[in-house]
This record gives sequence, C-alpha cells and structure tokens, in this order.
Amino acid sequence: SWACIRGMRITVSLLVSLVTKGKSVTDIIQEYPDLEAGDIQQALEYAAWLTREQVYTSPPTIFIICQTVNK
Repeated sequence: SWACIRGMRITVSLLVSLVTKGKSVTDIIQEYPDLEAGDIQQALEYAAWLTREQVYTSPPTIFIICQTVNK
C-alpha cells in the first residue's frame, strides 16, 4: 500500500519526487488543484519521518554479512 494524501490517489512519493525535481509548491498545486500547500508540507514531513536517521552502536547483522562476502 502507498501513503496517499487525504484519501486522494496522490501519493507521498509522487510529491517528494516532484519537489526533488525542482517543482515549486505553486507548480504542484497548479498540476494537482485538489492539493493544498499544507498537503505538500505534510508529505515532506512524513517522508522525513520515514527516513529518520538511526544511530547504531554496532553495525547491523546484514552489514557484517555483506562485508564478509565482499572480502
């Protein structure tokens, strides 16, 4: 399932992609008139939350396995 904006079929990933390609909030709203500026802001905040940095005191197991295979 995909995270969508207020029950619309507009996904968070689409909005993040448009922003990373240099589209302004105004441009995005012109292309998708059902959106509001707050929708775009919340999509970016949600994406940031999903990718929040986690600090590990030791490498995850998968990292150790990959290092061993690459030697």
